[in-house]
Amino acid sequence: MTKYQVLVVDDEAEIRDAIEIYLKNESMTVFKASNGLEALEVLENEEIQLILMDIMMPKMDGMTATFQIRQKKNIPIIMLSAKSEDTDKILGLNIGADDYVTKPFNPLELIARVKSQLRRFTNLGSAQMTEDEIQVRGLTLNKSTKNVAIDGNEVRLTATEYKILELLMENKGRVFSIEEIYERVWREPYMNAENTVAVHVRRIREKIEINPKEPKYLKVVWGIGYKIEK
Repeated sequence: MTKYQVLVVDDEAEIRDAIEIYLKNESMTVFKASNGLEALEVLENEEIQLILMDIMMPKMDGMTATFQIRQKKNIPIIMLSAKSEDTDKILGLNIGADDYVTKPFNPLELIARVKSQLRRFTNLGSAQMTEDEIQVRGLTLNKSTKNVAIDGNEVRLTATEYKILELLMENKGRVFSIEEIYERVWREPYMNAENTVAVHVRRIREKIEINPKEPKYLKVVWGIGYKIEK
């Protein structure tokens, strides 16, 4: 069984220690940091599979740290915050977070979200032996190497962005509702996740479209959902 290494980043020692107990009960190895700078140092020296990232921290906040991590790594990042406003969630997702948990959190929910992200990230490493490459005009997705390219130029996607794009490209022309995308990719029941899906779709467009406001690949069908144009 794979023993995952998780980095917990929070300036409150009590929260770091509590999360460490929850994760160790699931046989995960835990690394801890009290701010974004310490988190970056851990990532330089350890092979981390998932990060739990607080937002409000001294020296370097979670938003800044997440943005810097996303320049180099695609590992799942779950944001932790006492703030519950949609604007905070959208900002976190926009800079590269994969999920968002509001404090105080239910330990069972937190663990469920961690496991969900780890499953999705791990699945990206499982090679497909057939139909490895999907191509839609200049957009190419290789299911074996997990590479995405637009007109021959490689595009860096997060694990969640990749899974959304893979789902849509495997079903070219089919319209998926927001609810269906969420349940297929996140593998959990859909509950008020319109903004979560929309933000990830917008980030994908910004990476694969010449003009994200007039997309030629990832299109919205108003009132229904999204599709990849054939």
